[in-house]
Amino acid sequence: MSTAEETADGETSAWGEVTPDAARRLLVAAVEAFAERGYHATTTRDIAGRAGMSPAALYIHYKTKEELLHRISRIGHEKAVEILRVAARREGSATERLADAVSSFVRWHAGGRTTARVVQYELDSLGPDARAEILALRRQCDAEVRGILEDGVATGEFDVLDVPGTTLAVLSLCIDVARWFNVAGPRSPEEVGALYADLVLRMVGAK
Repeated sequence: MSTAEETADGETSAWGEVTPDAARRLLVAAVEAFAERGYHATTTRDIAGRAGMSPAALYIHYKTKEELLHRISRIGHEKAVEILRVAARREGSATERLADAVSSFVRWHAGGRTTARVVQYELDSLGPDARAEILALRRQCDAEVRGILEDGVATGEFDVLDVPGTTLAVLSLCIDVARWFNVAGPRSPEEVGALYADLVLRMVGAK
């Protein structure tokens, strides 16, 4: 499967809010290019060419290459926050909510691995204002996972001495899936999600 196919298959619904169609095509093309070549090595001409458009057409929808990256990053991080928030605030024990949060977050990083690599690993390519906005969204992700861990410690379900450090470890474990997951590999996104949920519950000493 090509990078383009991975992006389209994994993230079709994620870009539904991007309109008109030309703006969405350019954004998907940017995801492909950034994932394949890196942000700094990608030109606006590369992006326009992948979208089957002229370089001039790109500027109708996005003023700069950074604006494209910012929008990709913001949409991706808003989705990440949503996934973790839904899991954290569902009914059930802290153990059940943590397993749900990890499996859902891992499935998103595996199923949308091309987009997730750009979202998670191109943060430093953003300017100060855009970077600050994305960091605020990352703090929301952190808060949702930390809240589950704190609940589990309070109820005696988890044996965690360092909640902030463990929160970082859990999120890092999930995010790294985007770096190595291979659609042709032996496990599906769902299977990796289930495996990681089990590993994290063992990490926190779930009773």
